Amino acid sequence: MAVRGNGVGHGPGTHLRRRPAALLVALALGGALAGVLGVPVAPEAGASSVDADVVQALEASETSLFDEQAEVMPQMAITEAQAQQRLAEVAASRAQRDAEAAAAAEAARPDAVMPVDGARMTTCFCQRWGTMHRGIDLAAPMLTPEYAAEDGVVIKAGAASGYGLAVYILGVSGDVMIYGHMEEITVSAGDAVEMGQTIALVGSRGQSTGPHLHFEVHSGGINGEPVDPEEWLRDRGVDI
Repeated sequence: MAVRGNGVGHGPGTHLRRRPAALLVALALGGALAGVLGVPVAPEAGASSVDADVVQALEASETSLFDEQAEVMPQMAITEAQAQQRLAEVAASRAQRDAEAAAAAEAARPDAVMPVDGARMTTCFCQRWGTMHRGIDLAAPMLTPEYAAEDGVVIKAGAASGYGLAVYILGVSGDVMIYGHMEEITVSAGDAVEMGQTIALVGSRGQSTGPHLHFEVHSGGINGEPVDPEEWLRDRGVDI
């Protein structure tokens, strides 16, 4: 790693190597000044011995500094192969976190949703006018979105006797959900739908006295026994 000095050619090694020379110059100037001022000066042989000791100590210190730098610098870099291995570890860790987050989100999903938001139930799964009403009626304004109550596949979508228009969905539960009287259908037979996906818009087609959704659930298939949709929804965490 390059280390910036105080100027061109003033790296750490250059700076340290110039110290002994600078010290010799200082010692020489000190000796000359002492002679002019009449200050006793030690014999030259002694001075040379002192200078040699100082220079030797500085060189030893410089060598020690470079040895320490040589020990530290290899720890400041890794090989490209090591970096690639580290990247693989990071990617694996991220993939595991993403999988765990997806699993947690899936576990937190409800088992079903209300087929129409803000609707009011006007007719129950019960006897009405001398016959069994095999679904529930959920009144809502015209063109209110209708949703797939659970994940599934559309098995029928279009005109239907009595309903005007109807959508039949085979859900992941194995039950078939029937939607009737809509003004517009937004899915087709064969479409895979997700829970909460818009499949139609509320209307009043067929034998209807006002805009609402007729919602039925047949247990185990389209020809299965009709069950109370209110209880079916409640069993999946949805209260009307």
